[in-house]
Amino acid sequence: MIDLYYWPTPNGHKITLFLEESGLPYTIKPVNIGKGDQFQPDFLAFSPNNKMPAIIDHAPNDLGEPVSVFESGAILLYLANKTGRFFGDDVRQKVEVNQWLMWQTAGLGPMTGQYGHFTVYAPEKIDYAIDRYTREVQRLLGVLDKRLAGRAFIAGDDYTIADMAAYPWINPYTKAPLDLEPYPEVRRWHAAIAARPATQRAYALTAQVNPDAGKPLTEEERKQLFGR
Repeated sequence: MIDLYYWPTPNGHKITLFLEESGLPYTIKPVNIGKGDQFQPDFLAFSPNNKMPAIIDHAPNDLGEPVSVFESGAILLYLANKTGRFFGDDVRQKVEVNQWLMWQTAGLGPMTGQYGHFTVYAPEKIDYAIDRYTREVQRLLGVLDKRLAGRAFIAGDDYTIADMAAYPWINPYTKAPLDLEPYPEVRRWHAAIAARPATQRAYALTAQVNPDAGKPLTEEERKQLFGR
């Protein structure tokens, strides 16, 4: 039903988390971002920002032509609306889910990504950049920790696309781990999601799709990923 154009990164994990939870049938189409697959014309035809993930739904709810969606937040919203799951049951719940999804796509993801770039991948250490993004990620973790106090999940008692979006961006860089000790609610929430069978299935795809995950980047991979 769904072709998932995917590579095992935090943004890629967002979509496999949803698909494994939902049971929707899907086929993985690997997009090896270290080899430049994201720049191929056939991929750019439906993902013009040359980023994965992207999907093509061959069985949309309107029974019409296939629907393509790029950008991880937009994909999560599309899939939630397609299935009627993980997005809340009424307008007020949907507002809660949607605003925290936007918080992740506009804040937690990009800021953590910059933290990772300057601490792990940058060819030279720039103290100002490392300090700037470390402090911003710590601030965002503090926001999330306060939000989770008294709640099982970000939007309340139910697991939603807001959680699926945020989870992969909590401490994703093994070579530059953040201290999560000051954020007990984040640690509790993260452990609960990690224990879900669907989460374990989603993350098991890493070794299947990219057996070289975790190895140092080659110069060619750096060029494709960072334009260097």
